Amino acid sequence: MELEQIFQQYQLIAGVDEVGRGPLIGAVVTAAVILDPNNPIMGLKDSKKLTEKKREALAEEIKAKALAWSLGRAERSEIDEINILKATMLAMQRAVNALTTHPDFVLIDGNKCPILLYPCQAVVKGDALVPAISAASILAKVARDAEMQVLHEKYPNYGFADHKGYPTAKHLAALKEFGPLMEHRRSFAPVREALGQRLLGLS
Repeated sequence: MELEQIFQQYQLIAGVDEVGRGPLIGAVVTAAVILDPNNPIMGLKDSKKLTEKKREALAEEIKAKALAWSLGRAERSEIDEINILKATMLAMQRAVNALTTHPDFVLIDGNKCPILLYPCQAVVKGDALVPAISAASILAKVARDAEMQVLHEKYPNYGFADHKGYPTAKHLAALKEFGPLMEHRRSFAPVREALGQRLLGLS
């Protein structure tokens, strides 16, 4: 169905997005947002295209003005057990199920919908096309970035405040030097390799 038709046909539309599929550490975090058409929020766009300061300001505004919002997550252990795609779908289900207002329709960023209680459509580049998905991407990114800041304070040698857990050269070098943490995703190749190297070094 075309987006225009969906907006004409349905009133309460939830936008859903995820943050954290690519990092080597921590949970994948999702958000679901139902915006209030009578209480617009200016400047909503893909969270990656906003400064950290702007994201944090918009996150507060979204929480204050949205008809409903919620966060969902799948933990590192779940990602390792069922794989990152299934864990992302699970986290999206959790975010939608946690909404205090039931949506009439759900729009998901990407090309795949989780199994939901409501009609759903995936929208490629939805975080740039659908304001509710943009809002969800902002809430999810602000929440996950805050978790990375906590990890950074706990393990400053890894640089989580800078790379947010993505496999940058700095992160990969820290993995090699200091080894994987409990929070690292064992099913991701760079973490597996780092674990293997440490086991070889110990044997």
